[in-house]
Amino acid sequence: MKRRVWYWLLSLPFVATLYPPFYARRDPVIFNFPFFYWYQLLWVVLAALVVGIVLLAAGDKNDV
Repeated sequence: MKRRVWYWLLSLPFVATLYPPFYARRDPVIFNFPFFYWYQLLWVVLAALVVGIVLLAAGDKNDV
């Protein structure tokens, strides 16, 4: 049962990008990329980290 709690972290990237009007704007701009683009790209990297954390924390020790 304790391992299942870790799986809730997998919903973070989905929820963070679920509602586009939240991040559909130009400002702030980073490296000439509007917020809309770099916010989504940031979540690609964060989603990979979240999946790795869940794999290590909730996965079976024989899986890694």
